[in-house]
Amino acid sequence: MKNIFLTLSILITACASAQVAIGKASLTKLADNTTPNPSISLEFYDGADNTRGIILPWVDGTSNTAPFITNSPNTETVVNGTIVYDSNDKKVKVKYASGWKDLSINNGSTVDPLTSIDGLTLQNSLNEKVIAKTMIGGNPTSDVTPGILVLADTNKAMILPKVVSPHLNIKNPAPGMMVYDTTAKQLAVFNGTVWSFWKQ
Repeated sequence: MKNIFLTLSILITACASAQVAIGKASLTKLADNTTPNPSISLEFYDGADNTRGIILPWVDGTSNTAPFITNSPNTETVVNGTIVYDSNDKKVKVKYASGWKDLSINNGSTVDPLTSIDGLTLQNSLNEKVIAKTMIGGNPTSDVTPGILVLADTNKAMILPKVVSPHLNIKNPAPGMMVYDTTAKQLAVFNGTVWSFWKQ
């Protein structure tokens, strides 16, 4: 019984200050080459051969409240910083206090260029599970922030997958894909037709 409580305590502590690496063995280290960078909450594989990005959630319109999520009965307010792929106008968007900011150059497409299958046929047949949520950092038992993946740390950030010239090296990008272009040193988002690049 004591071992069970010890194991549970370790798991709860690990989740409370979680740092996650996906597709790589460990987080990027500080200059000492030993300590994981404490500013990272979520980091993806970043090898020079990477040709994969993250796919954003698809929604069917953007408003200031969550009913824009496909087939959702959820009525919570959308949180600033939410990033989605809007299947209505085929654009990648981010939510700010003043509204939604378009991160796409022009209208995209939901049709896969290799298979000619429209992704909306799959998306429209799915129902969102509003209680399905993964949280990194924070307290999952008390946090009510809506979202599929919530990064709840206030002092850590996500590092996007790093890809060399994604417009040249990702052969079949999906609508809503987002990566960091290591050649141009900027954010790259794919709306189903073209890549948009954002640099501050």
